[in-house]
Amino acid sequence: MSATIIDGKAVAADLRSRLAGEVESIAGTGLTPGLAVVLVGEDAASQVYVRNKAKQTREIGMASFEHRLSADTPETDLLALVARLNADDAVDGILVQLPLPDHIDAQKVIAAIDPDKDVDGFHPVNAGRLATGLPGLVPCTPLGCVMLAKSAQADLSGMEAVVVGRSNIVGKPVAQLLLAENCTVTIAHSRSRDLPAICRRADLLVAAVGRPEMVRGDWIRPGAIVIDVGINRVPNPDAGGGKTRLVGDVAFAEARAVAGAITPVPGGVGPMTIACLLQNTLTAARQRRG
Repeated sequence: MSATIIDGKAVAADLRSRLAGEVESIAGTGLTPGLAVVLVGEDAASQVYVRNKAKQTREIGMASFEHRLSADTPETDLLALVARLNADDAVDGILVQLPLPDHIDAQKVIAAIDPDKDVDGFHPVNAGRLATGLPGLVPCTPLGCVMLAKSAQADLSGMEAVVVGRSNIVGKPVAQLLLAENCTVTIAHSRSRDLPAICRRADLLVAAVGRPEMVRGDWIRPGAIVIDVGINRVPNPDAGGGKTRLVGDVAFAEARAVAGAITPVPGGVGPMTIACLLQNTLTAARQRRG
């Protein structure tokens, strides 16, 4: 058996297309959703990510506001910018790109964002809304994980789901979202006793532990849906010259031989993050403006 590949690029493109239609449909009301992205410092990966966000924001008809600050920007200046964006009615979503320089308290910055403009879904208020089943903005990567799982099986109700990883960014919120889909959810992690046995119970396995190819093929229940959130750079001896390649948290070739459906790395969860960010921006715009 060889698993069906869940094409994150195709699912993300379909979502962006639908969002573009919705943005166009509300343009007649004078509403143009606006996303502000703040980048502090010169991190190369973050610069590429921010550039892609701005490009895709404009492509679907939303307004894009970019704020690039030097790496030595004082925390007070960043907080003042966040306050201005909170008060700016043209801005519906605010995203401060992480990681931030060491002298800036990321939690303080996240807490300063208006929860109704927190399109990353990281604000404690939105975390509380998610945990208690109230409407709110949901972290983008977990939201994308659930969409990809539902592209493989539309109704997840009753499935036994195992989430490997307990971070506030992915593990915990994706578990909450799966509970809302009526899954029976176990959160496991690197210190769980007999982690392979826990994973083998899963009809739906979400790997978000940040260790390259940690989840092996014999950890997978035959026919399971596997969502691999990991993005890890490892040496690529075949390419030579000290080059690297991207792998997930799942040993893909092994798992593909067992699973029913699986996301690749790259091309799986990654493309969904920006698409879900755009969905959150549209949701925030509608909620803020009634």
